[in-house]
Amino acid sequence: MKLYDYYRSSASYRVRIALHYKNIECELTHVNLLESAQKEEAYSEKNPQMLVPLLEDDQVRLNQTLAILEYLEEKFPSPSLLPEKLADKMAVKAFAQEIACEIHPLNNLRVLKYLKNDLDLSDKKKLEWYHHWLREGFTSLETRVSKTNGAFCFGNSPTWADLFLIPQMYNAYRFEFPMNDFPLLSKIYSHCLQQDYFIKASPEERVKETDANG
Repeated sequence: MKLYDYYRSSASYRVRIALHYKNIECELTHVNLLESAQKEEAYSEKNPQMLVPLLEDDQVRLNQTLAILEYLEEKFPSPSLLPEKLADKMAVKAFAQEIACEIHPLNNLRVLKYLKNDLDLSDKKKLEWYHHWLREGFTSLETRVSKTNGAFCFGNSPTWADLFLIPQMYNAYRFEFPMNDFPLLSKIYSHCLQQDYFIKASPEERVKETDANG
């Protein structure tokens, strides 16, 4: 099994957390987005969307983190990252999709580049854009976790909700977004960053691996 990823890609970060939590052996291949490596023929032939992550497993080739995580959950069901009860499972998936579909696409690297390079937005205006969509999204997510109990988004075990939340918050802190209005999300973030599988999947650890491998 091989995962093509980039250390700061929040989408890649989600998958790395799942791999470490489930203890799945997987070769990681670094695709440098800042150098536009995703547009090179060797990679674009594998993934015409020219984004990361991309998972290869024998003849299976998957992009999009929701599909990748679903595949890993089906192939490696234990330990699970989804609740057993149908209603709880769908609530977790809805939470994850709020991030994957409503927050992340508006604030990812190619959108920010387009705002600056093609629409000529200043860095200040670009940051305002970024913060606006984070506030919209986190306001909804804070309300959702207020209705649950536990150290994670949904109880005392990690789920897809946490896999999507933590990378998005990591980026929020990078872009100096104030989290004061979101104490519950901040508490979950702090708890998750103490867990071994989140630490191993972090961008900082991924950089160490990449540097070690040349």
